[in-house]
Amino acid sequence: MTNTNLLLQELFTTIQTLRGKNGCPWDKRQTSQSLIKYIKSESEELIQAIENADKDNTCEELGDLLYLIIMLTEISKERGHFQFPDVLQTINEKLIRRHPHVFAGTPYASEKELADQWKAIKAAEKKKLSI
Repeated sequence: MTNTNLLLQELFTTIQTLRGKNGCPWDKRQTSQSLIKYIKSESEELIQAIENADKDNTCEELGDLLYLIIMLTEISKERGHFQFPDVLQTINEKLIRRHPHVFAGTPYASEKELADQWKAIKAAEKKKLSI
């Protein structure tokens, strides 16, 4: 297992412990809805760190958002909805699908054509989801 995988597994274990039987009361009572205000706040703090070119704070704020993402997926897993690997698979498939010029060799003439293609793919995805 790579160092990244080990560290990610440690973070999952930490969050599962925090939400477990002898965990933290605050972490245990969190829901997807209760975390919304923290997602907004941490996103704003990340944006500010990036705008300030503050590399150390950017790293910290990215960690805070990652914590919230994993918390949300743990809550979802507990409810039987989806798990972190589902999130990873979904975003990877979306990135590949939305970049046919990279992954399928689809030619393009301009950045505007790429943007139009992106919009068309996204619209098709939304239409498929609403069916």
